[in-house]
Amino acid sequence: MKLKECQLTLPVNVRLLKTKPESEKPEGLLQTIFIEDFFSAALKRQMKVEIVLPPWYKETPQFSFPVLILNDGQLLHKVKVKEALLKLYNENVIPPMIIAGIHAHNRLHEYGVAGVPDYKSRGNKAGKYSRFMVNEFLPLLKKNFRVLEGPAHTAIAGFSLGGLSAFDLSWNYPHFFGTTGVFSGSFWWRSKSYDGGYDEANDRIIHKLVRGTDSVSNQRFWFQCGTEDELSDRNNNGVIDSIEDTLDLIDELQAIGYEKEQTSSTWKC
Repeated sequence: MKLKECQLTLPVNVRLLKTKPESEKPEGLLQTIFIEDFFSAALKRQMKVEIVLPPWYKETPQFSFPVLILNDGQLLHKVKVKEALLKLYNENVIPPMIIAGIHAHNRLHEYGVAGVPDYKSRGNKAGKYSRFMVNEFLPLLKKNFRVLEGPAHTAIAGFSLGGLSAFDLSWNYPHFFGTTGVFSGSFWWRSKSYDGGYDEANDRIIHKLVRGTDSVSNQRFWFQCGTEDELSDRNNNGVIDSIEDTLDLIDELQAIGYEKEQTSSTWKC
């Protein structure tokens, strides 16, 4: 499919690489667009993004759609995002949406907590990644795709370090992101090493960030962990670290006023 057939006006530093062919079937209309040569001034590098448009996007120019931004967009195929979308669309479980997967580059430095690197100086570019997201990428989506604006229509998600990054971004920018999904988030991110005086109550960076907040927003959070992601148990209490760190973060959210919905593991104000 040629660019003009997509009815998109991309900036001069962004080009359309390829799209999946369409067919008469709904799955054929789940069009994928790859964007490269999008230079980020904040990160000072070229970005690559995979955009998955909802079925019949081209045929419904009168409609705009909510957007879900995913960290680690290079792994969309491995986590079977498109297969899940098709299943949910066919079952009428979710409304049509635009998926934007941002390919990671140096995730140990670009993902993390903005302004607070860990004890190994990892995450030292997280602030720049945040600026890229809100000052460059969201405007790119707004200019070139029919996205609904505002936190009620904008979600961000990720897993592992990408999940930590997604939570940090939404926490710092609640006026942009209303829903956040975190899957096995790296909430162990800490300011001290285990043998350098680590104190679980004070040295987990994201927990301390939440604890220091004195107000809540209308944001919604989905947390999910598995028992096979890792087996580490640093304090030998029988609870896998990734699960314990997530449960402790939920406790921190509850302590400042968030409430758990009775019908799911989503947290809301």
